[in-house]
Amino acid sequence: MKRLLILALAANCAICVTNNAHAAGFYFSDRGVRPMGRAGAFVAGADDLHSIWYNPAGLSEAGTGLLLDFAWLRFGIDYSRELRVLDADGTYKQFREQTVSGRSPILPLPTIAGSYQFGKEKQWTVAGGFFAPYVALASFDSTVNGQPSPARYMVGTFDGSALGNFGTWVAYKPVKQLSVGLGVQALAGMIQTDVTFTASPQDRLLGAPEQPEFDANARAKVGPFFAPSANVGITIIPSVWMRIGLSAQLPTFIDTAATVQMRMPTSAIFDSAKQVGDQAHIRMQFPAIMRFGIEVRPSDDIRFELAYVREFWSIHKTIEIENTGMRINGVVGMPPEAKIPNLSMAREYEDAHSIRAGGELRSTIGGYKITIRAGASYEQSAIPTPYLSLNALDFEKVMLTVGGTLYVGKHWALDAVYAHMFTSSVYVPPAEAKIPRLNPLKGNAENEPVNGGQYDSTADLLGVGVRYSF
Repeated sequence: MKRLLILALAANCAICVTNNAHAAGFYFSDRGVRPMGRAGAFVAGADDLHSIWYNPAGLSEAGTGLLLDFAWLRFGIDYSRELRVLDADGTYKQFREQTVSGRSPILPLPTIAGSYQFGKEKQWTVAGGFFAPYVALASFDSTVNGQPSPARYMVGTFDGSALGNFGTWVAYKPVKQLSVGLGVQALAGMIQTDVTFTASPQDRLLGAPEQPEFDANARAKVGPFFAPSANVGITIIPSVWMRIGLSAQLPTFIDTAATVQMRMPTSAIFDSAKQVGDQAHIRMQFPAIMRFGIEVRPSDDIRFELAYVREFWSIHKTIEIENTGMRINGVVGMPPEAKIPNLSMAREYEDAHSIRAGGELRSTIGGYKITIRAGASYEQSAIPTPYLSLNALDFEKVMLTVGGTLYVGKHWALDAVYAHMFTSSVYVPPAEAKIPRLNPLKGNAENEPVNGGQYDSTADLLGVGVRYSF
């Protein structure tokens, strides 16, 4: 029993490294202030520096310029956990706990890019840039009505984390009817998170499964890492009133070192326990993305695009964790040391599809040129219901967006966007839930998943930006 306890504690050192590495729904929405004004329907119509993400062929129309914008994903989640417990007499009992609420911090997510167009007929455009993914992060109180929060085993803090894509792109336009583009980029940064887990054996020989004195805390630092990828795109203009765009983003593979520092439980048997070594290695995959769009331009002032996007999240099946030196020494009544086992965490994500429609109308008001834009989209969730949890949030969603641009002089364009996401409520039946409490070694009791219950979320996107054309 005690050997189980120390191995469970040690194994959780590795779990905490990756519990939140997926950043709680890595791509909760698409990105960019101007493109999101069109609900992400910006593949065939891509013609500014946002093309580096949507379709690099669109850089051929971006000219020489600069782009800076910031967006805030205002995200909230209410969660009522339901726990299914097997009693000693073999009877299942189900408990519904108090609702816990999480809200996102004010975190402006940037896009910074610049381009330069050259050549005899300005056929070539090169660009460089940096952008952060629009992630759904939520912070939770550590207690609810004076009791430890039921969310504590599924979500932690992300203070000190930094994550983004940067790269270089080139576009070539040999004739007016055709543009092609290529980019080389990398997801880079560091994820730092604090995670709570339990060191109480699941067979209840020492205490209840969520007894607070067996709670431990670990601070995990994943990276710094550098995960290269690439994207390509093509834009075809068969007539003055129609454009066809197609682009593809290659998958991203993260293979990086991680460090873990633990705070032991307050139970007396851990009074002299200590961690030796802090190294682990993490492997995971993020998806390829395919985009297709058709834009019509019945006049110079009107654009409308219909786009389809598929994100190949089915590549994200597991997170592999290899121990490269961590062990726990000095637990009372235990052998002198216990090495942490290697782990494979099931994720079982699925491909996600979305349909987007959006358009723009240019006009003049009070002597100023403006563009008004709006759009709507429908997107599936990549996370199967049994695997939904507070550290992996994604929902089926419908999004409505509005935005606009004010042109100042010959060079400046000021952008803004507001989007509301109607997200589906999801109920995870406790009997079907798949995410266990952070204590992976079973003992004699059944492993009790902790992600069952009701999930209700809200999300809005607000953003502003500026573009300058030379």
